[in-house]
Amino acid sequence: MATGKGATPALTVLEGLGVDHRVHEYDHDPSSRSFGEEAAHALGGVDPARVFKTLVADAGGLVVAVVPVPAHLDLKALAAALGAKRAEMADPKAAERSSGYVVGAISPLGHRRPLPTVVDRSAMRFETIFCSGGRRGLEVELAPADLVAAIGATTASIARW
Repeated sequence: MATGKGATPALTVLEGLGVDHRVHEYDHDPSSRSFGEEAAHALGGVDPARVFKTLVADAGGLVVAVVPVPAHLDLKALAAALGAKRAEMADPKAAERSSGYVVGAISPLGHRRPLPTVVDRSAMRFETIFCSGGRRGLEVELAPADLVAAIGATTASIARW
């Protein structure tokens, strides 16, 4: 479990729910443009498919998609999973306002306003996965089923490899 020092809304949610998790911090490179790849590299030796990025899309309203770092979000599959006609990436400023996090540190946990969330089904293959802890340079490791339960997400095949 994490300590309260430097807690983010994501860590506060996990601790409040009593979810077993590990916090991993690393030195974020401000010049990095691929935050997920940076995290996967910083975790050293972790299969990048276990490191998940959180994306905010618009499918007739803002929604959250959680997909492996090496994959792309399949917007058609996301729309289908949500029963929407279509989906597109949300404006980054709208994603930041809605989540309370900055781009590159958006966690699937602890959003200002809970949004419908879909986690790529591939997460369920692993004992634990990694996702943003709500700050660049902060990753949380937890069981995928615990993540899904903590945020009331659904799972679907939304990643395109």
